[in-house]
Amino acid sequence: MTRVCIINVVGLTPRLLAHAPRIASVGTASAWQSPLPAVTCTSQATMLTGMAPRDHGIVGNGWYFRDTQEVRFWQQANSLIQGPKFYDGVETAKMFWWFNQSSGVQYSATPKPHYGCDGSKAFDILDHTGCELTKKLGPFPFFSFWGPGAGLPSSDWIADATAIVMRQKQPQLTLAYLPHLDYDFQRLPHHDPARVAEVDAAAGRIIDAADAIGARVVVVSEYGLVPVQRPVSINRVLRKAGWLGIRNGPFGEMLIPGESAAFAVADHQLAHVYVRDRSMIPDVQSALLATPGIAQVVAPETIGLDHPRSGELIALADSDAWFTYYYWLDEARAPDFARTVDIHRKPGYDPCELFMTSKVRIAARLAQKKLGFRYKMDVIPLDANLVRGSHGIHPESPDDGPVIVGPPTTDSRDAESHTSTASDATNNSISLPTDMQDFAAYVKSLLATEPPKGGN
Repeated sequence: MTRVCIINVVGLTPRLLAHAPRIASVGTASAWQSPLPAVTCTSQATMLTGMAPRDHGIVGNGWYFRDTQEVRFWQQANSLIQGPKFYDGVETAKMFWWFNQSSGVQYSATPKPHYGCDGSKAFDILDHTGCELTKKLGPFPFFSFWGPGAGLPSSDWIADATAIVMRQKQPQLTLAYLPHLDYDFQRLPHHDPARVAEVDAAAGRIIDAADAIGARVVVVSEYGLVPVQRPVSINRVLRKAGWLGIRNGPFGEMLIPGESAAFAVADHQLAHVYVRDRSMIPDVQSALLATPGIAQVVAPETIGLDHPRSGELIALADSDAWFTYYYWLDEARAPDFARTVDIHRKPGYDPCELFMTSKVRIAARLAQKKLGFRYKMDVIPLDANLVRGSHGIHPESPDDGPVIVGPPTTDSRDAESHTSTASDATNNSISLPTDMQDFAAYVKSLLATEPPKGGN
């Protein structure tokens, strides 16, 4: 049985691979297809289980929890995935991949702040690696992981932490998550090769650690980002039709999902539309199809999302459009959390959290904090036109979609005489999967091969 290291480089595409020589060096590269929606949580759950979203239940980065009438995003409980994972029974280090809490792996690290009763927050991680990562590397740079300051330091920290765990624990399987390309590729309409070179260097340090313990390396991405220029405020369409339940209060207007005849959970370029009375589905569908920027409004079973967590309808954006979660009609009545980084309270994904209103405003709020005054970090703009990149649907060209880079399709000992198949582990002959649903079988086959020559 060989050791395997899987590096998830979010946003990497076949087109961008030319700027990542370390990553390209690990093996053969191929475009592959993500599920819908092409987002982090759904893609990772599909890779980990080999199941479609209709079966594993991760229908987006967030969804409507019907039993509590809440929209919840970015939940980390491993129990949300309804199916076995390919790492079950394998000595595994899971470094910042999603659904990491209570995952049952031997070694793991994942972001997890502490929350005080007064609403205060202390940033930290759950470190179950036994390697004292924050002692060795310093605190995890949370403000570089998400928000206006999101950038390279968080991916560098994860890469260095992963390398430490690999060298010290030598796990059979390692999973590392590097989100660097996700940030500027949403902020900017072009893909700067310099960002690719930066994440390539971070991945290179993990590759070096893999080489040191004799592990084969596979690099994957979940999706590619495409330029966008049209935000579609789908909930405003539904509100104007009189279908949203809204409560006005001292902190702005709040969406009340349980009192809404129809509302949308926006997730990049795909939105789940929940319709309380199924007899209204045709009317809701017609209203949305008449909205510029919406390409399709379909039943969930047509795209593999027929799961109880899904909406009664699924809206897909045009290739140059994306969905905001905004539901207010007057900016003065926007909820107070709209202008903050608040990934758990917002009833939809908000890429405007990658921007800031001004550095002066941030400095003023930090001064209030240091002086002990009550404050809110209301520094996020409400201008959806700032967002210039998105994902969630399949791109027009596979060169702009996700990529997998893995060991050569045939072992050097039999490359001339053997045709590779995904299940032929005995001859070290394994084909790269073309669909994320095939990844679990691919990893199991790779683990079952003989270690590379000179490996541990």
